[in-house]
Amino acid sequence: MIANQAASRLSMIRVDQAGEYGATRIYAGQLAMLGDRHPAARSIAHMAEQERRHLDAFDRLMAERGVRPTALQPFWNVAGFALGAVTAAIGPEAAMACTVAVETEIDAHYREQLAELGESDPSLSAMIEEFRQEEVEHKETALAAGAEQAPAYPLMSAAIRLGCRAAIALSKRI
Repeated sequence: MIANQAASRLSMIRVDQAGEYGATRIYAGQLAMLGDRHPAARSIAHMAEQERRHLDAFDRLMAERGVRPTALQPFWNVAGFALGAVTAAIGPEAAMACTVAVETEIDAHYREQLAELGESDPSLSAMIEEFRQEEVEHKETALAAGAEQAPAYPLMSAAIRLGCRAAIALSKRI
């Protein structure tokens, strides 16, 4: 039982680091397409900065706890950047729709992890909760910026959310 809990925590840290890495790549792709003068760039840059802080924290935790990164990191590098670039090329509302979809899945993912952790790892739980709240803030910012006005919003959102769930499942194991 204890060995299973420890393995589960290592998997949590691996998948969370991969997710934060993917988020930094999505925002990099969006900023590459929109440029720094676009009105949406300020919000995206702020979200990217928070994701970078999250990634740095998980990188440190991986080193401290001896967690190996996902072997899929090179794929997430390209896929994240491409997702960001494509959604931004469609328009700023589509870029924001991408954020809403991703953050919806991350909020649910972090909630599941918090429930699984319970009181067993207070420092990890506190970090996940802090980051979850910032992810929810990203979602709310994107909704306020017109995410739901993106072309084919329900279809785009569903596809991105499905991709996020697949990325989470794969990064836990590979």
